[in-house]
Amino acid sequence: MSSGELSLVILIIIGLVGRSPIIATAASFLMVLKLSSLERFFPMLERRGLELGLLFLTISVLVPFASGKISGKDILLLLTTLSGAVALAGGALATYMNGKGLEMLRVEPHMVVGLVVGSIIGIVFLRGIPVGPLMAAAITALLMKIIYIVSKIF
Repeated sequence: MSSGELSLVILIIIGLVGRSPIIATAASFLMVLKLSSLERFFPMLERRGLELGLLFLTISVLVPFASGKISGKDILLLLTTLSGAVALAGGALATYMNGKGLEMLRVEPHMVVGLVVGSIIGIVFLRGIPVGPLMAAAITALLMKIIYIVSKIF
């Protein structure tokens, strides 16, 4: 058994024990590709998987618009209530931070290992939901900036 296969088996077990079907399913999917000699798809999945995941996440968020569950009145409330304004600011801030996280990953691609392991720890032990390494990278970039600023002060 190769180290890649062993890593996937460990992730499958962690996903099952930690009751994280997403980790177990993702690792199982990759194991099937590996054992089926379809590893040639790994670079494409690595390169485009995040985009595909974000596409499906965005589709799921936009379904209420398409189904008519969100009306013009709901959008007006967004602009006229405190919670709506805060949600608008939160969405804008999150996308800005994601952009900073993507920049950090381009400059320091080795950080992906820490993001993945940290995400697995968060899923298994903190019952978190994996929305993607981009937000983890955004938070990491923010924390790195805070550490940089604090280190300059002291």
